[in-house]
Amino acid sequence: MSGILTITSVEQDPKKKQRYYLYVNEAQEPFTSVHEDLLIKFRLLKGREIEADELKQIVLEDSHHRAYVAALAYLGARPRTEKEIMRYLARKALDEQAARQAIERLRKEGLVNDPVYAELYAAQRMRSQMKGRRLLQQELLQRGIKRDTAKEAASKLNAESETEIAVSAAMKKWPHIKGEIRERKQKLAAFLLRRGFPSSSVREAVKAAAEAELDDDDGLMLDN
Repeated sequence: MSGILTITSVEQDPKKKQRYYLYVNEAQEPFTSVHEDLLIKFRLLKGREIEADELKQIVLEDSHHRAYVAALAYLGARPRTEKEIMRYLARKALDEQAARQAIERLRKEGLVNDPVYAELYAAQRMRSQMKGRRLLQQELLQRGIKRDTAKEAASKLNAESETEIAVSAAMKKWPHIKGEIRERKQKLAAFLLRRGFPSSSVREAVKAAAEAELDDDDGLMLDN
């Protein structure tokens, strides 16, 4: 379809109230649908004559607008990475170029920031889930954070705090480990390493957990 088109009807989408179908040249089927913001912006009213190329550009802009609005709604629940948003928009069958433009706009508006997200995620998860920096770095990669960004975020975690959390995790796990003392220490060390803690923190944590139990035993004997 080319040349001058005449908008012969504008009808609201009954399922999506903010979208409107545009009919041109007395056609029975809609030419496209657009968001009401673009309907107003470009004065897409019944009877208006419009170049086909201009209408195609409006359709393209509408695609960008849809991607932006969808991404914004997705961000409403919690912060997201750029990759998470791209995956979400792909599931919504939105155009990849439109999705990238939406992310670029969100980035400029400060609503998407992978480096900040990575630092906050790592710090919060270390405290709340008792995980070490190596495991947290892996989780960030799984969420689509670039390797350098994930590595930098993990490196900014406080080493002393990481050791303290490793000790807390060890204290919590120790009573549930069965066997001889040496075997229990080995099992605890393996558990903490899987949680992503460095070997230096693991050694301190295992020692602290074992010594705490000895202190408790000594205290019980004195009470008796």
